[in-house]
Amino acid sequence: MTYQADDRRYERQPYNRSGRSGLKLPAVSLGLWHNFGDTRPIENSRAILRRAFDLGVTHFDLANNYGVPYGSAETNFGRILREDFTPYRDELIISTKAGYDMWPGPYGEWGSRKYVLASLDQSLKRMGLEYVDIFYSHRPDPGTPLEETMGALDRAVRSGKALYAGISNYSAEQTAQAARIMRELGTPLLIHQPSYSMINRWIEDGLLDAVEEAGMGCIVFSPLAQGLLTDRYLGGVPADSRAATSRFLSADRIDLDLARGLDEIAKGRGQTLAQMALSWTLRDPRVTSVLIGASSVRQLEDNVACVDGPAFTEDELGAIDKITERYTAR
Repeated sequence: MTYQADDRRYERQPYNRSGRSGLKLPAVSLGLWHNFGDTRPIENSRAILRRAFDLGVTHFDLANNYGVPYGSAETNFGRILREDFTPYRDELIISTKAGYDMWPGPYGEWGSRKYVLASLDQSLKRMGLEYVDIFYSHRPDPGTPLEETMGALDRAVRSGKALYAGISNYSAEQTAQAARIMRELGTPLLIHQPSYSMINRWIEDGLLDAVEEAGMGCIVFSPLAQGLLTDRYLGGVPADSRAATSRFLSADRIDLDLARGLDEIAKGRGQTLAQMALSWTLRDPRVTSVLIGASSVRQLEDNVACVDGPAFTEDELGAIDKITERYTAR
């Protein structure tokens, strides 16, 4: 069946300006990681993407090595984009990244000009696009001058293969340096993508200040701490859960007291634990958007509903801080 987007899609969530730029992003953006690779049914991916756009999610975030195997998330997204979203391309923000390992040999990862620009060309080919809206340096490269990596981002924008440039996983100091270099090149950085959650608050110790000073936006990933901040583990560790089956989360990281204590606060707010965790990351106006993953339409809908939650009271924030204090990474 031919897809036709919901006419009310822009009534369902707020759109926030990214730093001092002219670009607005939805409060909730969708990350296309392993759930969109070849190991998952493409019709499930299609259903998630369609529903996301109907709910006002206009930003789809990828990277060169997302999916199993590497690159398959971009390939599958490109197919769905071509078949379902071609009429809506100008309503979408599509981002991708280069920085982690992608192909064998010394030119297949990190931040050299050769790798970064070759990776962008490959990503565009996989997705069938002439340009992406945002292109990121996925991580800083300790072995490559920052000027070279930023020069590659500048080249990507000037060539028309990307509209904006961003960085991810950079420290506060590295962010300030990168922003200075890009300003001097004439292509200001649009956005920073760091990890952030109620139990991973490292960006509060300088990075948010650096982002604000540079006029950049901030879009955060892993807001649910790989599922720790959901109701998935309130009763223990299910055999089919990520903690039991994935290398990205181990069962020994699960703390039932933490999850149950936060869940009580969430219930008092009329939210699920996941919804509260997402709302919490958006409480700071310097956070432009929060990235969610989704393995089903239902999970997507539940998470996007975080934008309907009430503002936090000082008592609620204090109670959250008290529960998370001994778990918080800074």
